[in-house]
Amino acid sequence: MMDVTALVDEARLDSFIHLLEVIDDHLPGGFEKTTDGHGVHYVVPLDRYPSGYHVTPGTPLPFISVIAQKRHVGLYHMGIYADPELLAWFEREYASRVPTKLDMGKSCIRFNNVKRIPFDLVGELVEKMTVEEWIQHYEGQRDNKKESD
Repeated sequence: MMDVTALVDEARLDSFIHLLEVIDDHLPGGFEKTTDGHGVHYVVPLDRYPSGYHVTPGTPLPFISVIAQKRHVGLYHMGIYADPELLAWFEREYASRVPTKLDMGKSCIRFNNVKRIPFDLVGELVEKMTVEEWIQHYEGQRDNKKESD
C-alpha cells in the first residue's frame, strides 16, 4: 500500500486507509492506482486508453479518487456521474442502508463522519463498472457533448 499519511489527518487516517483497501479489493482489473500528493486516484492507464483525459491531454482517464478535504473525505466516482442507472442504484441503496442523509455532488460522495462510511456499499459500487464499461460511458458522454455544441 502506498504511504497516504501526508494526505489525511490522523483522526481520519484509519478510515481513509480502510476505504482504499475496500476499493483495492473490489475494483475490477485494469485500473491503475496513483497519487498526486492531494489524493489517491484510480485511472485508466494510457497504455489501455491512449486518448487519455480530454481536459488534460496526455494524462490517464480518471475514474475514482479519494481525497481528504477540510470537512470530509470525498469519494469521487466518475461512473455515477456518467451512468444515471448506477447513480439511481447507489442513491436507493444508500438510503436503505445508511441512517444519515446522502451528501453528494455530481460525482463526489462526501463522508463527513468517517465512522459512518458504508464500506460494504462502496465495495459493491466500485465492482459495478469495468474499465471497458467506463471507457464506453466516457466516450458516450463526450460524443453527446459534441453533438449538443
